[in-house]
Amino acid sequence: MKISGFSFVRNGVLFDYPFLESIQSILPICDEFVLAVGNSDDDSLAKIQSLNDPKIKIVETVWDESLRTGGSILAQQTDIALNHTSGDWAFYLQADEVVHEQDLPVIRQAMLQHLDDPTVEGLLFNFIHFYGSYGYVGNSRKWYRREIRVVRNKIGVQSWRDAQGFRIGPRKMNVKLVDASVYHYGWVKPPSIQQRKQMSFNRLWHSDSWISEHVQRGDQFDYSTGGTLSVFEGTHPATMKSRIDAQDWSFSYDASNLKQTPRELLLNWIEKKSGYRLAEYKNYNLV
Repeated sequence: MKISGFSFVRNGVLFDYPFLESIQSILPICDEFVLAVGNSDDDSLAKIQSLNDPKIKIVETVWDESLRTGGSILAQQTDIALNHTSGDWAFYLQADEVVHEQDLPVIRQAMLQHLDDPTVEGLLFNFIHFYGSYGYVGNSRKWYRREIRVVRNKIGVQSWRDAQGFRIGPRKMNVKLVDASVYHYGWVKPPSIQQRKQMSFNRLWHSDSWISEHVQRGDQFDYSTGGTLSVFEGTHPATMKSRIDAQDWSFSYDASNLKQTPRELLLNWIEKKSGYRLAEYKNYNLV
């Protein structure tokens, strides 16, 4: 069984992505790791090259700045990396996603278990979304709970829409849920960097006029828009230790300052009382 990791990154240093930690978190079970590195305004490429690991295969790309609809450039870059992989399974992580070392044996075993069953087209992971700091996680319905991160290779899988998940043509993939989690750190940055990222990132979806009207202004990101949070009581992946130790900004959570719409309040109340997430978006079929 051959396992390929794959991802993409651009301006990973400028926007404080844990892209090196992400790669290193799954490299132990990968036979290769294909990374599409976009034309950056920082030394992201040099940082990756400095890892000096023969498993890492770099594909240099140029982003088409005109693709400003639905984050389609992200799917395009994902597909570029995927198309350069050669494994039986392709393990995808975005530049702000990390896997805990304790889950690697479980993930590998799931791949081995389903290797010869073509009805299983991918593996579904639970997600832990950190917000504001490394000590809080989002627990409201605004955070997706699961997504596909391992796909069977060479069966026509493509990144879907803004690269959150995958499909085969227009249809949803048939997947098995694996007892492992993806640790998502995209919303844990110094407020000034988070604000710069928001201004840049929204350009992948929207026009300048939309950004001017809808994206919060100022030089510090307002973290009160993250919905309800809970204290994280687990352990972080080992590759994240240095980054976590270096946190140099403060974050406090006060539920009374939350900004939620009446709809969010109602749906969150229903989920809390029933345990059921009403109208949950599921870009997959569990088999």
